Amino acid sequence: MPWPHSTEAPPLARGHLRQDVSQNLAPYTTLGIGGPAADFLVVHGRTSLAHQLARAQELGLETRVLGGGSNLVVADEGVASSVVLMRTRGIRFQAESGSVLAEVEAGESWDEFVRQTVERGYRGLECLSGIPGTVGATPIQNVGAYGQEVAQTIESVTVMDPTDGSLTTLSNEACEFSYRSSIFKGKGSALGIVVSVTFRLEEDPRPTIAFKELEAALSDIAEPTLADARRAVVALRRKKSMVYDVSDPNHRSCGSFFTNPVLPAAAFERLQRKHTTVPHFPLPDGTFKVPAAWLIEKSGLTRGTRLGPVGLSTAHTLAIVAHDGASAKDVVRFAHVVRRQVEETFDVRLRPEPEFWGFAELEDGLPVLPDGQEP
Repeated sequence: MPWPHSTEAPPLARGHLRQDVSQNLAPYTTLGIGGPAADFLVVHGRTSLAHQLARAQELGLETRVLGGGSNLVVADEGVASSVVLMRTRGIRFQAESGSVLAEVEAGESWDEFVRQTVERGYRGLECLSGIPGTVGATPIQNVGAYGQEVAQTIESVTVMDPTDGSLTTLSNEACEFSYRSSIFKGKGSALGIVVSVTFRLEEDPRPTIAFKELEAALSDIAEPTLADARRAVVALRRKKSMVYDVSDPNHRSCGSFFTNPVLPAAAFERLQRKHTTVPHFPLPDGTFKVPAAWLIEKSGLTRGTRLGPVGLSTAHTLAIVAHDGASAKDVVRFAHVVRRQVEETFDVRLRPEPEFWGFAELEDGLPVLPDGQEP
């Protein structure tokens, strides 16, 4: 299933050819599951995007944007929407005093963009190496890893109004970034379609090392470079099956399926009284971030745990893997099993990280299963 991170679309969807028949979305997601879209088009430029948005309005369809499909669960029945596969390209660097602005089109490969910034000696994104998907998706959930998140470097986000094709640029502050979230998350196309993201990076060859695991990986290098940090991050991610590789038996996943819960001080103290060894990260606002992977493992669900054709990755407890024959319902059912197990053990409710398309109802971010299908 090479498509999610290749540069070529499958033959039926190549170029600007509109599909009059329903287009199955499974090949466009890293999970490899999901039904058809009511309308589907590959977009290579802003003009074709505006035309497709107008057409979707004429058809009375909501527009949904698909990038790398690496953070998405599509219902087996598909989605009654116009789906735009964003394949716009373009990276423009502009030097300023002590910093560089990089304006990037939404359809650019995220990791390819990060690679270019590292090669040019621009600091700010090196710890986000190896993350699959496209640039346009990163502000939506404030992508982060190994001590960095895009909110730290995003200068602005430009969006297209789905009703008239006009463009609006939102400042970093207007994006309302928070942990794995932003003003865009959960809003679909209501706030506009992300067409480009502008980052402000530092002209500095020294990497940001603010994560203990990364610090340990670089401990043998006296003065690590941005390239050293990128190599170390990719190696760490690969070890956890968090780099999309079709030869990896864990590759059919969304990466981290649950976010790390952030607990108020009182809730964390209750948890710590019962489980004194719980790892945690104090945050400036007095809350505490707890690793979801630790909660899952300590609840009794170890790596490789399976329920039919779906299970936890054998390399990382936080990833849910779809094996041969898996359906979207199977994935959702297993996610409910994980969440319930953690909640019963720790009185902490996990929230999912992926988007869910085509499901009738969500509860705390997770699709509600029909009566009789609860695990």
